[in-house]
Amino acid sequence: MDIIFAIKYFGALFAIMNPFLTLPIFLAMTPNETAKQQRRMAIQVAVYTLIMCSVVAVLGKQIISFFGITIDHFRIAGGLVLLGMAFSMLNGKELSSHTGGDHEKEHLNSDEQISFYPLTFPIIVGPGTITTLILYSYQIESIEKFTSYTAVTIVVIGILFMVLFFASDIGKILSNKIRIIVTRLMGMILAAIAIEMVTDGLKIILPGLA
Repeated sequence: MDIIFAIKYFGALFAIMNPFLTLPIFLAMTPNETAKQQRRMAIQVAVYTLIMCSVVAVLGKQIISFFGITIDHFRIAGGLVLLGMAFSMLNGKELSSHTGGDHEKEHLNSDEQISFYPLTFPIIVGPGTITTLILYSYQIESIEKFTSYTAVTIVVIGILFMVLFFASDIGKILSNKIRIIVTRLMGMILAAIAIEMVTDGLKIILPGLA
């Protein structure tokens, strides 16, 4: 396993998915559900998230190639997207990729099935998650990195599942102050990773900067 690659990928993916930021959204969407029903939904969300992440990881390169986009251009654009999200997290602003846009918010009080939409997509597997999955999949050059990529993806989804599965219990323990601290910390980590993505892309497109 490539430890350095795994640490960087874990930091980026965990910061984007941020199970502890997703937790209050999950609770807000299931105010009338019993603990048993919430746990059943947590299982569904985890399964849907794993499927979507797998599809993006496998088909991401083909999608970029289809539109004639180079990985370096995508790395810069993706880095800027992640940087914007990081600034929102650092400034305490609402992160629409996790809270949903106005249209998604209409489903907060809806009785229809929300495990896939909008919980899994686009709140959990949104633009940031998709960008991170594709960018790091491009760095897989060995079996060690492939193993790291797969393991980290599964671990992060596993953490997300555990947080949502025990949402009712964790929600009572996790104070608003702790959520703010975690969000700020994840925002700082994400900002650093995003800047690295942008600079790496610029060095290839504009070799004079190297």
